[in-house]
Amino acid sequence: MTDFAGLKLAQPILRAIQDEGYTTPTPIQSKSIPSLLEGRDLLGVAQTGTGKTAAFALPLLHRLSKNGKKPESRKPRALILAPTRELAGQIGDSLWTYSRHQHLRSTVVYGGASIRPQIQAMSRGVHALVATPGRLLDLMNQGHVKLDAVEYFILDEADRMLDMGFIHDVKKIVAAVPQQRQTLLFSATMPKSVQGLADGLLSDPVKVEVAPAATTAEKVEQKVMFVAKDKKRALLSSLLEDRNIKRVLIFTRTKHGADRVTRHLHQNGVQSEAIHGNKSQNARQRALKSFRTGNIRALVATDIAARGIDVEDVTHVINFDLPNEPGSYVHRIGRTARAGAEGIAISFCDHDERAYLLDIEKIIRQSVPVEEDHPYHAVDIANDTSPAKHPQRKQKQPRNKNRGQGQAKGQGLNQNQPRNPNKKRRRSNSQRPKRAA
Repeated sequence: MTDFAGLKLAQPILRAIQDEGYTTPTPIQSKSIPSLLEGRDLLGVAQTGTGKTAAFALPLLHRLSKNGKKPESRKPRALILAPTRELAGQIGDSLWTYSRHQHLRSTVVYGGASIRPQIQAMSRGVHALVATPGRLLDLMNQGHVKLDAVEYFILDEADRMLDMGFIHDVKKIVAAVPQQRQTLLFSATMPKSVQGLADGLLSDPVKVEVAPAATTAEKVEQKVMFVAKDKKRALLSSLLEDRNIKRVLIFTRTKHGADRVTRHLHQNGVQSEAIHGNKSQNARQRALKSFRTGNIRALVATDIAARGIDVEDVTHVINFDLPNEPGSYVHRIGRTARAGAEGIAISFCDHDERAYLLDIEKIIRQSVPVEEDHPYHAVDIANDTSPAKHPQRKQKQPRNKNRGQGQAKGQGLNQNQPRNPNKKRRRSNSQRPKRAA
């Protein structure tokens, strides 16, 4: 296999790679870097934990240094978009690491942090800007960032960036970027629903797919445990009695669910923290630092942590709730077994989540092995092999089409419905007592 020196990267970059102890590129890196050095657009699909960040960061830094242009104030030459603050920070750290022997400046901007240092960094000029879409648009609207000098445009976690949660912001940003540019899209999954949008951003791209989209890492041992919804916390406590679960990421579907699980773990003597969108950026960074350093054993998270949390030696991932988006399962369990290590992913499945499990097995093209050897195994859920529908959501009542078209307020209701005798009627101005002068 080719080593990094064989990829013809600039010497300062090779020195930085050597400083980090890297010698052999991963498949996504060895297949992507030569095309990117040639200036080709690229769509890269690879499993999580396989080195996608270096696959685009190294050739980007090479081309920025070879070009020799100095960045103008507020005008970055490279723009990297990421869906979460954590992933943006991780990319920023990688750029700093790989460019330590070069005179290249980069910065990271995201919400939840003070905007003033970000404005100051942009005013000094940067070669590469890493950003989340919301904060970038804020800075653009205030005139602190201009994208008309962007030569390299990169979407990391492209499937997430092109879904309905981000697509409107991404379109606004793309409209401000020059059409003559190099565009890179990287992701672990690429659903058909966003493939067309991706094609519209790329020009005669090279497609690099080192494993089929939505393929789970080979060294992740997967298992599912069928359990009643009200027994999930008890099952979690039972599992965590095993001291081989040294560093565990626990995923919930909601923010409040993450907080409830964290309180439960504290009550049972398990050191843990929660990380989700309602937490301040400082709280999220403190929780991640505690998890990385081993001060806490468990990090409880919503799917925000499945994109870009790169923590070494995560021994286990536990899906306390199965995700309602099957692609998220791939990103979740990819937090373990990173960089060639081994890991275990355990998923709890209650009756309402059977349909989610079927969707997951369909997208990963394999059945998840069932683990029956636990004290809360629910035979009835395990034997229910044909859930017809996803959990029902409360339907919104249709809006009265006649409202706002000359009809009095309330006439859309049943006119035979008796008035509540205890409800106070609003008095007209003529009925109100006059206030003394």
